[in-house]
Amino acid sequence: MQDTMLVPPWLEPLLNTGFFSVCRTHGDAARSECNMYCLDCNEDAFCFYCRSSKHKDHQVIQIRRSSYHDVVRVSEIQKVLDVSGVQTYVINSARVLFLNQRPQPKTGKGVSHICEICGRSLLDPFRFCSLGCKLVGIKRNGDASFTLDAKNEAVAAGRGEGISSRGVSMSSSKEEGELREGTQNDICPATPPPPPSTARRRKGIPHRAPFRS
Repeated sequence: MQDTMLVPPWLEPLLNTGFFSVCRTHGDAARSECNMYCLDCNEDAFCFYCRSSKHKDHQVIQIRRSSYHDVVRVSEIQKVLDVSGVQTYVINSARVLFLNQRPQPKTGKGVSHICEICGRSLLDPFRFCSLGCKLVGIKRNGDASFTLDAKNEAVAAGRGEGISSRGVSMSSSKEEGELREGTQNDICPATPPPPPSTARRRKGIPHRAPFRS
């Protein structure tokens, strides 16, 4: 009963869903990959065209990918979940978080922050590396929650940025479809860009003065 109050009924099915397969109905269309999930129906993933025909007025979130792992934008998921305590990342200018834990080599020495559940190294002082690890933490200890109270829900609905103090504002219309397959180098904290190169430019070829007799 306690877990039900702390975790919405659609979250665990979402985390266990496979995304990015080709839609059986719209397989020949351009946007046929199944990368959407309906929180009202709580069933399988579906594509852009299925959303228009079957889930038009439902709560739907879009899943994206980076380095072959599923991610979701913070600006979308924080409207329906309390994602506090979960490490966020900036990928292609959008702040996202991972659905499930990712395998990694053994954590080396000198790591300041690690996930409480899987031990993955974290960039910032968060408790969990993903929604999946937070779910395990709730079931194990009961000292966290995914439930939004009325105040937090109102704040989340009016914001388009991440929960971190280093969050950045995002325009969903501009960035639509930018996240797909990325490299590990796409994942980074919101740090300023490196300074421009100070290398000297190559001087031009010198020309001799004309010879005078």
